[in-house]
Amino acid sequence: MKIVIIDYGAGNIQSIIFAIKRLGYDALLSHDAKEIQEADKVIFPGVGEASSAMAKLRSSGLDTIIPTLKQPVLGICLGMQLMCRSSEEGNTEGLGIFDLDVKKFSNQVKVPQIGWNQITDLKTDLFKGIPDKSYIYLVHSFYAPLGQETIASSEYGLEYSAALQKENFYGVQFHPEKSSDIGSTILNNFLTVI
Repeated sequence: MKIVIIDYGAGNIQSIIFAIKRLGYDALLSHDAKEIQEADKVIFPGVGEASSAMAKLRSSGLDTIIPTLKQPVLGICLGMQLMCRSSEEGNTEGLGIFDLDVKKFSNQVKVPQIGWNQITDLKTDLFKGIPDKSYIYLVHSFYAPLGQETIASSEYGLEYSAALQKENFYGVQFHPEKSSDIGSTILNNFLTVI
């Protein structure tokens, strides 16, 4: 199986590579369109700020490649947010895969949300074998609201999308690579079940 992690200069790539290795697979880090298009599974990571991350995608042409991918794609954290229509962070236009607009948490809660939180209302095989109310690890100041594409939710001052899915595109707000055994199972489901 050919697993490609999209390399666009926004992500804690090493921890994802190690998490995949622990599952017994190798992943290739690439920004090459052909390499990404030929992959069996694509991981779209992201840590950082939305507008500068989108600028990097545009400068490499990956903003036009990613939405056309036909194989399973998993967006992680900022990767998931960039797959939405837009983000309030830097007033950024996203890839438009998910029909949602990313918003900033209100001042009613401490921002960013850092640490462990529960996920509920789990749908699709991405969460096969994962009990409702499992704990996952998050670091984020912006969130995707609940919508038709929500396949898991979490709560932090309000309920929001912890995971999204539309056709072959999946997105998780949390970091599966830092979410202990639960995160490993979710990653393994993406690689072997989806």
